[in-house]
Amino acid sequence: MSAHAARSPLSAVFLLHIALEAPLALQAFWSPQSLPFLQMNNTTVVMLKLYAALVTGSCITAFLAYPLPEFLPGKRALAIGFCIYHSVVSTILFQTPRFIPHTLGPFFESVNLTPEVVWGTFHGLLGLAMVVWWQATLQYAAVVRGAAQ
Repeated sequence: MSAHAARSPLSAVFLLHIALEAPLALQAFWSPQSLPFLQMNNTTVVMLKLYAALVTGSCITAFLAYPLPEFLPGKRALAIGFCIYHSVVSTILFQTPRFIPHTLGPFFESVNLTPEVVWGTFHGLLGLAMVVWWQATLQYAAVVRGAAQ
């Protein structure tokens, strides 16, 4: 395995981060009041815009990291950071009271499947996908580390 061709198809996980985060970030920039959140006021709009700026930066970083070789420490550190971020967001969304005034229907409500839980599940799966990427690409880092010695 050549260090120059160290690319895994699992790097698509960085693009999945963009797919999950970019829609909220874009809407929060251009029209935060149209987001379906309860009890929005000026403070929450400002906080949402600040969050959107942070998430936009993470999306740009993910886009720039996607084509990089798997063995680079910066790409690996970014993956761990995303893993922690998505895991924490998932936990917060699972524990939060309802703040999205939409329903998936009476059956799903009866089994506590709300938009917040679905959103939290996506974040949890993406956090898990970052761990899978990390573990699946350990051999790339090992090969480069071995070649450097």
